[in-house]
Amino acid sequence: MGNQIFTLNIGRSNLHLWDGVTINSAIRKKQVSESFLTKEGFTGDSVGNREFHGGTDRAVCLYPFEHYQQWEKEFQKPFQMPAFGENISVADHQEKDVYIGDIFLLGEAIIQVSQGRVPCVSISKHNKAENLLSRVVKTGYTGYFFRVLQEGIVKEDSSLTLVERKQEKFSVLAGNQLMFHDRKNRAAIEELLQVEELAEAWRNRLKKAL
Repeated sequence: MGNQIFTLNIGRSNLHLWDGVTINSAIRKKQVSESFLTKEGFTGDSVGNREFHGGTDRAVCLYPFEHYQQWEKEFQKPFQMPAFGENISVADHQEKDVYIGDIFLLGEAIIQVSQGRVPCVSISKHNKAENLLSRVVKTGYTGYFFRVLQEGIVKEDSSLTLVERKQEKFSVLAGNQLMFHDRKNRAAIEELLQVEELAEAWRNRLKKAL
């Protein structure tokens, strides 16, 4: 499982006026040729809403390339990368194929999948696609986050290569299913909580669900 990334994107949070409401968001990221990846995230990158973004468990955001084709077909319009505020996009790494705890080499850095992304209304507003947020949640095509195990330089032509798989029970998609649609499934939630590599924020939310 190794693939060259399509884009490397970073951006600062800004105030956006959407439908008469001002929202602080870093969804409008710009493509760069390289960036140093620290434990907190890419140098020069930031987040708007700290509740759902940022922190060491959410240092890198990936959005699978294939979903762009799905949404363009469904919404009958082009989506310009990085439409989902992702740092990287790559093919053949969909939520169903990647597992919580997976460790990858990305350029000089080593990163680990920590949780699915909890999307917010910014993705609908930014893309001027009203039902996009609800469709992303329904399908589980949220993208996902990594923590950084080893810092290093990442370039726009770096590859994402699987180094180690910790478990094969909970893919990101299976985690999303529990988080968004199946909060009453006690047995599965208890089992997911056994996965040591699960992000602290998700661990706390799932414990509350129990």
